[in-house]
Amino acid sequence: MVDLPGYGYAKVSKKDKKTFQKYITNYFLEREQLVCSFILVDIRHKPQTIDMEFMQWMGENGIPFAIVFTKADKLKPMAIQRQVTEYLQHLLSGIWEEAPQHFITSSSKKMGRDELLTYIETINLGYFEART
Repeated sequence: MVDLPGYGYAKVSKKDKKTFQKYITNYFLEREQLVCSFILVDIRHKPQTIDMEFMQWMGENGIPFAIVFTKADKLKPMAIQRQVTEYLQHLLSGIWEEAPQHFITSSSKKMGRDELLTYIETINLGYFEART
């Protein structure tokens, strides 16, 4: 598991951000053992252009990913569902035929933790079985 610096929000210069982006794209394109990447999205926000462009780039390059909606503890249940539905509909109104796997999480409440860990275990098991 690798944690990459944010491709969107970062308190760094534009030059440093471009350097991060170069390393991130190279990592995704050249990492042979990559099983899945997780794109963390603050559930409180509408779809951001930079996120949509990044997900489109991931799809165009055949890089598997799932969306992890974070900070769900900051919204009420109906607002969570509305935000996720709107986000996924936004994805489906573009080039996507089906929505990527997604998880609703809150680190402070441990919401979605078990589902996400089970998913990671499942895709890792599939990866290792395919290699043997």
